[in-house]
Amino acid sequence: MPEEFRPVPDLWAYLPGTWHTERTVRDLASGEEGRFSGVTVFGPPTAPEEGLVQREDGDFVWQGVSRPAGRTLRLLPGTTPSSADVRFADGREFHALDLAEGRFTATHPCAADLYEGEFTVLDADRWRTVWRVRGPAKDLVLTTRYARTGGA
Repeated sequence: MPEEFRPVPDLWAYLPGTWHTERTVRDLASGEEGRFSGVTVFGPPTAPEEGLVQREDGDFVWQGVSRPAGRTLRLLPGTTPSSADVRFADGREFHALDLAEGRFTATHPCAADLYEGEFTVLDADRWRTVWRVRGPAKDLVLTTRYARTGGA
């Protein structure tokens, strides 16, 4: 049975809030697997016209060692209510995002590596990303599952 996607006509109404975040990182070359578990908050920046700030905090376990991990991204308004321009915290471009159809693919060249992402909205409170990363020293699959927990 094919997977169904939930269209998101308004990204800015869908994303804000707190999401439980689980990520697996598989190194296809070595067979190693790591896990991130934490919380992602999509919240307002200092000015509403600046879009959303995506802040992720948690713990990453790799080869049996747990370390604190986190990142910050900025989502700027795209050309439609369902779209955004995703940027790194320092303002560099990351990728476009448009969830109008409930599924979106993106690419991001990063030095010698290529990141290919797929975003899938499963329902009102669950979505996931799968990034395939290929490069001279990388052969990874990063799968992240988000589940809404409420609160901002």
